[in-house]
Amino acid sequence: MTGGKPRPAARPGLGRLLPAASRRSAKAARAPFVLLVVALLASGLISLLLLNTAVNQGSFQLSKLKKETTDLTDQEQALQQEVDRDSAPGTLEQRARGLGMVPGGTPVFLGADGKVHGVPSQAGAPPNAPAPSAGR
Repeated sequence: MTGGKPRPAARPGLGRLLPAASRRSAKAARAPFVLLVVALLASGLISLLLLNTAVNQGSFQLSKLKKETTDLTDQEQALQQEVDRDSAPGTLEQRARGLGMVPGGTPVFLGADGKVHGVPSQAGAPPNAPAPSAGR
């Protein structure tokens, strides 16, 4: 470097231009800002954690309720099949005969004026029932 251009003199840095007191105040003014940013980030992370926990809890409850709905639907279908089986005409006839009921025959109707429509007749005795006693 003996024959080249002379090096320019080093320019004084910003630190040399500002007095020492103002450098300290700049660092002191930065500290609350940094604490604020850290506090905002921490509160954001905590709120995301709480939100995620609430969503997961809701998901578990939804899954439980879906399973319960499926179980209750199966139970309802089983009960409906039982009702259908018990209300079949053949089943109803067997239960009625077991209670001593007999077929009624031709129906007779009463009109609004009190007139009887049809011919009333006595129902037949049940096939397995004993004859009524006259002593009663």
